[in-house]
Amino acid sequence: MSDGPAARRDPGDSLGGVSPFSIKTKLGALVVIAVLITTGLSMIAVHTKTELRFIMVFSMIATLLITQFVAHSLTAPLDEMNTVARSISHGDYTRRVRENRRDELGDLAQTINVMADELEAQDRQRKELVANVSHELRTPIAGLRAVLENIVDGVTEADPETMRTALKQTERLGRLVETLLDLSRLDNGVVPLKQRRFEVWPYLSGVLKEANMVASVRAGIASGSGSHTRTDVHLHLDVSPPELTAHADPERIHQVVANLIDNAVKHSPPHGRVTVKARRGPQPESLELEVLDEGPGIPRSEWRRVFERFNRGAVSRPHGPGSDGGTGLGLAIARWAVDLHGGRIGVAESERGCRILVTLPGLPTVPS
Repeated sequence: MSDGPAARRDPGDSLGGVSPFSIKTKLGALVVIAVLITTGLSMIAVHTKTELRFIMVFSMIATLLITQFVAHSLTAPLDEMNTVARSISHGDYTRRVRENRRDELGDLAQTINVMADELEAQDRQRKELVANVSHELRTPIAGLRAVLENIVDGVTEADPETMRTALKQTERLGRLVETLLDLSRLDNGVVPLKQRRFEVWPYLSGVLKEANMVASVRAGIASGSGSHTRTDVHLHLDVSPPELTAHADPERIHQVVANLIDNAVKHSPPHGRVTVKARRGPQPESLELEVLDEGPGIPRSEWRRVFERFNRGAVSRPHGPGSDGGTGLGLAIARWAVDLHGGRIGVAESERGCRILVTLPGLPTVPS
């Protein structure tokens, strides 16, 4: 929420010192005015020989009126904030506090509005997550149910072809549940990092071979699990220098690279090429990974959103032949795995297709 109201003016600007519009200044001015009124009326009483008790009554009335005015200017916004906070506690995130003050209460109003914006965004994401998960689960469950009902009713035989159809839906359902569990573990931080030094070339070579093997097996059973079933896309590995090493959690990096390859293959044209590049990063044992494909690419407006959960892109034909589109969770899991390492992942400029760049920090720096 860096673009919210708090970004326009730092609330600490008036709290760190005494602003000309701060509450401290206003209360100090109130005391000074009350003293000046009392002193002025006392001097008038001396020159006009007015009884002192009348002067005291007038000064008290004037001071009370001024105090009432100042108190109202302080309590009115507090009442509005209380109303907005009560609405937020009841789930109404549309109410906002007016930001028309330049004191501590104005800073508090900005903070409440920023909080309301964040809560509204989280509530919207939660509703979208529930709706998307429900939609993703409904498809394989409905397909599996239809197959089983046909077998029970005697419409179809329990032959290998029918059972392969049921297996396809079961595998897709299991794949979705598995990715949701992985994402939940990453969110909760319950997946510990087991970082170690490893050689990049043999490691990535194994990841690519595994991706090819899994694709061949799934293509043989016509899987709709969300992973690609294409065997026409060529995977190419480019590691420089060949003896390159890195320091990271191999299991988590395997998850990152596998998901990026899976996404790139799905978006590749027939007989396309997906390239995985690895280069040495600026820090000791750091690593820069690139995954490039020859697909339609990602519009710049979607660069940030592609790593959101259940986002499947906004291009006209986002998926290549043999792909069911996936669950939209692969890139989200890749992003969280990279974040666990303290690294960065994002879409980079490319002349053709999509280029995703991953930077891993390597060995932690020791402060001197």
